[in-house]
Amino acid sequence: MQEIFEFGGSKIYYLDIGKGNTIVLLHGFGEDSQIWNRQIALLSQNYRLIVPDLPGSGNSSMLSTPDTIEAYATAIEALLNHLSVNKCIILGHSMGGYITLAFAEAYPERLLGWGLIHSTAFADSEEKKLNRQRGIELMQQYGTYAFLRNTIPNLFADSYKKQEPKVLDELIESAKAFTAEACCAYYKAMKNRPDRTHVLSSSKTPVLFILGTEDVAAPLNDLLQQVHLPSTAYIHILDGVGHMGMLEATKKVNAHVAEFAADIFKAQ
Repeated sequence: MQEIFEFGGSKIYYLDIGKGNTIVLLHGFGEDSQIWNRQIALLSQNYRLIVPDLPGSGNSSMLSTPDTIEAYATAIEALLNHLSVNKCIILGHSMGGYITLAFAEAYPERLLGWGLIHSTAFADSEEKKLNRQRGIELMQQYGTYAFLRNTIPNLFADSYKKQEPKVLDELIESAKAFTAEACCAYYKAMKNRPDRTHVLSSSKTPVLFILGTEDVAAPLNDLLQQVHLPSTAYIHILDGVGHMGMLEATKKVNAHVAEFAADIFKAQ
């Protein structure tokens, strides 16, 4: 059952499940905490999991100032304070990875390790910024569901779309819950975020990378320019997988995350 934490004008709903060392899972754009259900079932057997609906997603209301990635990182730090979690692992998918990077920059002392799941430290290119702006205009004009219905299928590898159309249908159906206001705020925050490759280079804790060879949102070639930057990196390339490894390659993602967590917490 989800619990509630109030911060920044938002009621933030989160799942707090399991016991032991803490792992925080941050979802991406057009998702909510349920995107991690296949990981929660395994990891909660050995760890305490904190899995929020980011402000504006799922059951959580928007922040009063929602237009920066840093604002979401601050909300996560406040949630950890609320739960008396001093140190943890944070893993972020896509937009959740951008928030993880901002958190790692602002609060490095809170992290034992962290990870980017189909996410990048690069800022948006000028072309990508233009696409974000077009996306904002499309969502304002036609609504979020129409926008996400067209973009969600592009996140998956073609082979997975053919094999598991029901999974895509369920994810598209869940998009009806998003407001244009929240999704436009996310797009603005992502469009304006800075390059954070220096956060990778300066990390004093291990970093997990999970990449997909068919990922068009976080392209493999971009990420291969970043994985060597941390002093300690766990690098896993999922062949034939798009942007949604948590669903497309559940067993592999679970194994990689479990290995990373076991190594991090064993060293404490």
